[in-house]
Amino acid sequence: MSIAPLISLKKMGDERGSLVSLEQNSNIPFDIKRIYYIFDTQSGLSRGFHAHYNLEQVAICMKGSVTFLIDDGTTKEQVTLSSPDVGLHIQGLKWREMHDFSEDCVLMVVASELYDESDYIRDYAEFIDVVERNA
Repeated sequence: MSIAPLISLKKMGDERGSLVSLEQNSNIPFDIKRIYYIFDTQSGLSRGFHAHYNLEQVAICMKGSVTFLIDDGTTKEQVTLSSPDVGLHIQGLKWREMHDFSEDCVLMVVASELYDESDYIRDYAEFIDVVERNA
């Protein structure tokens, strides 16, 4: 079982193009409180390097590609997103890093909560400490 499962998002369309609808508590498994997107990431740079105490997210690569490293303190998984009809569901205490952004990458993230700096763990040693205390 994956520590951050992929969600297939139903793609609809015809000769005019495609459409994916995101619906809270349906194909997005939580109430949606925030949506943001990352683009124009500098070549060779990585992002993330944090965990959240409570935030639940679905990351969708709208264009291009990006590779996630997801770590639950015991298991590490790499997942490459490159399709706008696949979401990466990240919930619970998981360290996340984003690497290998393609030049044209647009990464959208749907979140269960508004931005709250106090929900972040930005130090990996602290993350491991929190995971061990919660085990």
